[in-house]
Amino acid sequence: MKFDWQEAQKKAVDATETVALIRSGSRVFLHGGAATPTPLAEALAARRDLGDVRLYHVHTEGPAPFAAPECAGRIRSISFFTGARLRRPIAEGRADFMPVFLSDIPYLFKSGRIPLDAALVHLSPPDAQGMCSLGTSVDSARAAVDTARVIIAEINDRMPRTHGESFVPFSRIAAFVRSNRPLHSHAAEPETETEARIGELIAGLVEDGSTLQVGIGGIPGAVLSRLTGKHDLGVHTEMFSDTLVPLVEAGVITNRCKAVGQGRIITSFVIGSERVFDFVDDNPLVAFHGADLTNDTAIIRQNPKVVAINSAIEVDLTGQVCADSMGHQIYSGIGGQMDFMRGAALSPGGKPVVALPSTAKGGTLSRIVAELKPGAGVVTTRGHVHWIVTEYGAVNLQGLTLRERGEALISIAHPGFRAELRRDLARIRHFT
Repeated sequence: MKFDWQEAQKKAVDATETVALIRSGSRVFLHGGAATPTPLAEALAARRDLGDVRLYHVHTEGPAPFAAPECAGRIRSISFFTGARLRRPIAEGRADFMPVFLSDIPYLFKSGRIPLDAALVHLSPPDAQGMCSLGTSVDSARAAVDTARVIIAEINDRMPRTHGESFVPFSRIAAFVRSNRPLHSHAAEPETETEARIGELIAGLVEDGSTLQVGIGGIPGAVLSRLTGKHDLGVHTEMFSDTLVPLVEAGVITNRCKAVGQGRIITSFVIGSERVFDFVDDNPLVAFHGADLTNDTAIIRQNPKVVAINSAIEVDLTGQVCADSMGHQIYSGIGGQMDFMRGAALSPGGKPVVALPSTAKGGTLSRIVAELKPGAGVVTTRGHVHWIVTEYGAVNLQGLTLRERGEALISIAHPGFRAELRRDLARIRHFT
């Protein structure tokens, strides 16, 4: 017998009633990215009777009322990967950050290291079999819904129905609110001259038949827009955005040469505009999986010629990559950088790439530095690093000594900082 959604949705309640199931002292998961269930987050933050609720999440989109000063003592936000709205609360001590590989987050839930009392998620309406979809963000949400004692949902008519490991039985949902609202979206920014040059350099490293890991932002977008002349590219990534779609439509991305998920794009979440949301909706050529699968180094390395493109805040002259903080101040997170940097390094013909503009703050600071700021997080170690790309060139540090690495990195630093960096290198390595 087919599932009767028309009848089942009569059980919908308002957001306040859904979060009434949360008790003081609970450990709660909050769906992230474009799938952030904002009505549930706002209703939870409005509850004045709660105390000591720990709210676990990756980066969230939209407002973050649960991290407001008035929620102190009631709700404690704990980011596995943070974004703009949580940086200040973390810096001020009103919220916490947990350094962890994206691939390891599902294990925290599955192992019981972080036992979840509830999961607040954002789902598509159920199909004829009574199955909802996690939509745009499966990443850590898959493990959360599989292990949480209670599932509380926003069921949104506009949430894409995605394929892969994204399905949640409606029967598991304890309470839900109905909505018909646009997802949180990101519009692409105009490409800068620096991004364009970096995009050209990285595109030159991509061979026909390569498997791509790309993210969102100016540099990934600049790379993808310059791959139209390539053939039979594949995608195995933790996430992607709008800029990937034209390459699929043009037949550049076929996934024909992949060893894992041949013929399909493998991902764990998407962020972007309606274009990418429409692209993944009911598209069997895109398979969403938990981050413990998409970011598993043992799986990534099986694909040929993996080109992993990641970003950095600063890189020191030995090749240490800081990507999660500005000194002690947390900026983002570890995410999947190390998962894919190592996976690409072990892939046949793979190229792990860290890309960054040569300067920050209007050209007043070099992002190639003699030493990282105190408190800076080393996300990719100097033992794992390979390609570093700025607008001034691309260098491969693998197989180079510390002195040779310093010289190579200085060659792609901004010219205005090279003399100072040479003096620093001579001082550190004791040569003239």
